[in-house]
Amino acid sequence: MKTSLFDLYKVGVGPSSSHTMGPMRAARRFALELEETGLLDRVASVRAELYGSLALTGVGHGTDRAVLLGLSGEEASTIDPATIEPKLAAIRETGRFSLLGKRAIPFTEAEHLLFHRDQMYPPGAITQHPNGIRFTAFDVGGSVLHTGTFFSIGGGFIVADSETAGNSPVMSTASLPYPFQSAAELLEMAAQENLAIWQVMLRNECALRTEDEVRAGILHIWQVMQGCIDRGIATEGILPGGLQVRRRAPRLSQRLLEREREGKGPGDPLAPLDWVTVYAMAVNEENAAGGRVVTAPTNGAAGVIPAVARYYTNFVEGADEDGILRYFLTSAAVGVLYKENASISGAEVGCQGEVGVACSMAAGGLAAALGGTNGEVEHAAEIAMEHNLGMTCDPIGGLVQIPCIERNAMGAVKAVHACRISMNELEEHKVSLDQVIRTMYLTGLDMQSRYKETSLAGLALNIIEC
Repeated sequence: MKTSLFDLYKVGVGPSSSHTMGPMRAARRFALELEETGLLDRVASVRAELYGSLALTGVGHGTDRAVLLGLSGEEASTIDPATIEPKLAAIRETGRFSLLGKRAIPFTEAEHLLFHRDQMYPPGAITQHPNGIRFTAFDVGGSVLHTGTFFSIGGGFIVADSETAGNSPVMSTASLPYPFQSAAELLEMAAQENLAIWQVMLRNECALRTEDEVRAGILHIWQVMQGCIDRGIATEGILPGGLQVRRRAPRLSQRLLEREREGKGPGDPLAPLDWVTVYAMAVNEENAAGGRVVTAPTNGAAGVIPAVARYYTNFVEGADEDGILRYFLTSAAVGVLYKENASISGAEVGCQGEVGVACSMAAGGLAAALGGTNGEVEHAAEIAMEHNLGMTCDPIGGLVQIPCIERNAMGAVKAVHACRISMNELEEHKVSLDQVIRTMYLTGLDMQSRYKETSLAGLALNIIEC
């Protein structure tokens, strides 16, 4: 186990963790490398080259914008979304950006930001992942000062070409009281120690920080998520990007409130699931607009986890803060298994690795929040992924809007159903969580690349943009 809960749940900005947050972090890391090596004052120009999925859907996902912001020294977790457009407008107007906020560098997209749509990987790269980006810094004479090749591997995580996904762990397995590499190991360890899955995860997190810090960190994440839901419900208008997609969460929430005022809502047993839909869509409409969101485990799937958590707090009798803590700790344990044994990148394995993983995490987390056993948690997570297997990633126009927003709503509702099935089941199930994780990963590898966040097939190909 090398991934922390706070790696999976990161505060950032939309619309994409792989295509916005990851490239922003890579660009900032490259700029910091220039400073650390003493080259910053000699830089006269910087070229960024995008490959694979980053090139094919980069404009729709805001990758071009993210690169400029990252080179300017901005960090996705701290940048104020309201300042993004003014910063970019100033760059366009002056034709310059400030490298790390310290050195003015000329910029034109045609010369300094290249989209290699016909190349999957940067030439000579050791790593092979469809989200590749290469930076080159030049001096005033045009000589190369420094290069850096990075890969955005999902959820805002990045690796340099000389690294692997496991070479930069935030958590050292050797220092953890309960390291695990599979669901089977997690269940066996928990049974031996008479611990719930959430307790195993909590004790591992406490190897890095105090329990009070872990608790406060989780509650902060939940607070940011709730703020995102509330903004999404309150904000009307058209989402950016040209598809003319209208925000629907405000209208849907108003209709539900009207039905409740008319006395129709409480009598409808499925009304809580309608609210789950609203919560998920609200988050992903905020994400599509470039607002403040939390990767869960990605931006494209950011609505599932908060929607199910809000369902728990609003509609489950006896819901409390401890239940929320169990929810996030357990869902993170499930997310770690996918992150370290498969993938959470839509460009690598399709949307089964994003909404599918989020659905699995939420189902397991909800079972824990409701007081379910470890077996019920594992079963809920397995059921949720089993019925997301093979889901493609084909965003129309490269935008995280259609089918992504509705897909989060469906994933959240499916997570609730998966939890209920697992907690009402009495017999052992035939498929394990480890088996379904392995199946998801192999399915993703077998999937044709044009169905994996390239906008070259599926809905993206067959729907005329308007």
